[in-house]
Amino acid sequence: MTRAEELENRLRQLVYFGGAVSKETNLTKLLELIADQVKTILNCDRCSVFIMDRQTNELWSKVALGMQHTEIRVPFGKGIVGHVASSGQTVNIKDAYQDERFTHDIDRLTGYRTRSILAVPLKNVGGSIIGVFEAMNKAGLPFDGDDEGILQLISSLAASAIENAQLYESLSKSQLETIYRLAVTAEYRDQQDTAIHLRHISEYSALIAQGLGMPEREIENIRYASPLHDIGKVGIADAILLKPGKLTAEEFEEMKKHTIYGSKILCNAESHLLQVACKVAGSHHEKFDGSGYPSRLKGDQIPLYARIVSVADVFDALCMPRVYKPKWDPEKAREYILEESGKSFDPVVVEAFGKVYGEILKMHALGDGKSTIIPGITRELHRHNF
Repeated sequence: MTRAEELENRLRQLVYFGGAVSKETNLTKLLELIADQVKTILNCDRCSVFIMDRQTNELWSKVALGMQHTEIRVPFGKGIVGHVASSGQTVNIKDAYQDERFTHDIDRLTGYRTRSILAVPLKNVGGSIIGVFEAMNKAGLPFDGDDEGILQLISSLAASAIENAQLYESLSKSQLETIYRLAVTAEYRDQQDTAIHLRHISEYSALIAQGLGMPEREIENIRYASPLHDIGKVGIADAILLKPGKLTAEEFEEMKKHTIYGSKILCNAESHLLQVACKVAGSHHEKFDGSGYPSRLKGDQIPLYARIVSVADVFDALCMPRVYKPKWDPEKAREYILEESGKSFDPVVVEAFGKVYGEILKMHALGDGKSTIIPGITRELHRHNF
């Protein structure tokens, strides 16, 4: 390949890179995309993307050195990555083992042999350092001046995308926290095991959605929207909601209105997540054969989200003790779900429930009441150091 052809090829790669990173709002996926693209553009063995954590004064990377599911943290000012972050200068090392800033620990753990390193700071539009790119082991010769220029250009493109993704996740965290608080408001009035119930509904619903083969985004939507299924209970009088015995016919009719109240609370929301929650709140007591409430919807007239949450909700309700009944053994509850296939529940959803029942059973066994936030939301909040 001639020099002109090489430059033209890199230009095409940079144009593709700029377009690809501008579309991704999920931070983890964005970092994976960036690392993969840098590896290709620079023709190097590996690329790590480190992000500055101001609270701990560390740089972290979940997309580092090809080690999946491993988070690496480097103290600010320590090692090559820490030095680049503190100095704001590009570092191009031809032989890592001859540089005193290089630490050998990860190479020893992985059996990997680091040779050449090119590391550049990630700076936002204000000039503040938000992270570091670290490329390793270019094929053939060490990294040259052209590689430095390319990576510096990439870093300017990537920094903006990373900050946008961080902002998106921060807003998402706030939304998830609001949803959880709303869910607790409804559940806390009539249940002492609020955290367990909300956790179960969230995780069971997500597992069933996985069993149905739903897209990842939809699985996340139902994971976070499902805890609002009973938000309409805030409109039910305590005399009915907290009654220890069986409800009268009139009281039950009033209780059924929680689905209508929930739908009204959540309707007309601009957020797609709250639109999903609206469908769940309004229809999770509809039955597949049309005998449910409040609208006696039948079959596919019932939103899929609600059909999923209906199975998760009934299973968990049967397995949890209530003032009006003892808890059921999970196997007995599972048999009831199967028996109601085609009647109360969508047979396809029941089949998916059966596929993931083992995972649901594991989650049920973890219900010790110690958690105060649904695991899915806990992960989101923890990621943002909430």
